[in-house]
Amino acid sequence: MNAQQALQSTDARTRALAGLPVVERRLELASISTTVLEGGTGTPMVLLHGPGAHAAKWMRVIPDLVRTCRIVAPDLPGHGSTEVGGGSLDVERVLAWLAQLIERTCARPPVLVGHIIGGAVAARFASRRGESIRHLVLADALGLAPFQPAPEFGRVLMEYVMQPAGETHDRLWQRCAFDLDHLRDGMGEQWDLLRAYNLDRAGMPSLQEVQQELMAQFGMPAIPEAELAGISVPTTLVWGRHDLATSLSVAEAASRRYGWPLHVIEDAANDPAIEQPDALVKVLRAVCEQ
Repeated sequence: MNAQQALQSTDARTRALAGLPVVERRLELASISTTVLEGGTGTPMVLLHGPGAHAAKWMRVIPDLVRTCRIVAPDLPGHGSTEVGGGSLDVERVLAWLAQLIERTCARPPVLVGHIIGGAVAARFASRRGESIRHLVLADALGLAPFQPAPEFGRVLMEYVMQPAGETHDRLWQRCAFDLDHLRDGMGEQWDLLRAYNLDRAGMPSLQEVQQELMAQFGMPAIPEAELAGISVPTTLVWGRHDLATSLSVAEAASRRYGWPLHVIEDAANDPAIEQPDALVKVLRAVCEQ
């Protein structure tokens, strides 16, 4: 086994989390054995990652956020090291999972941050359980419109889903990032660890099944307008200007329709937390201070 293959294991997760100011624990939530990262003190903030990802994806923002916030970052059901157990992942079960997560980890209503599919889950939760949260942040979220990615993004996404490997992973990330070469240079070993763990998880048949369920329930269709209009908690949109999965125009339309402030992250595609962490932290800190 060469060095690259050795990295391509769950050991990459341990190494990616090493040095982060968080502790990892496991909670049983809606009969889902859930891995959660927690750290910091202050305003509670729950971070929900995107499809096929894991809580380690927040590695570049957690060190700054824990200085002023109490961070709770779970692996979504069926992602990372969170197990689903029996039963399907319908809307009611996923929202019950999130409600129990907040109840078990937050002493008071948190800021709820959702990225991509995590954003769709967060928005549906806010429409039904708004009293449980203080503020909603939707980052490059699905659910504000039917999922219609740019053709070049859709093509490489399907290639990776059908055949997860180093080559298809990197082709996808060429579209997920505004400047992948700059990102890799800036992250150094962190990028290698993140890539290795992405590939390790992507090779699990159970993840593909879970992704299909979550996309069918939350990601592909638009959330009914009545539900979005019914969100009563303060809501902030954060979008990478060059997002090819869900274009900035979707966020602009939602901002106009619902009066939600929109923060555009320059030199980023659909993952500002990885590509422009300082810019995202600035927005999230401002939300916490409101």
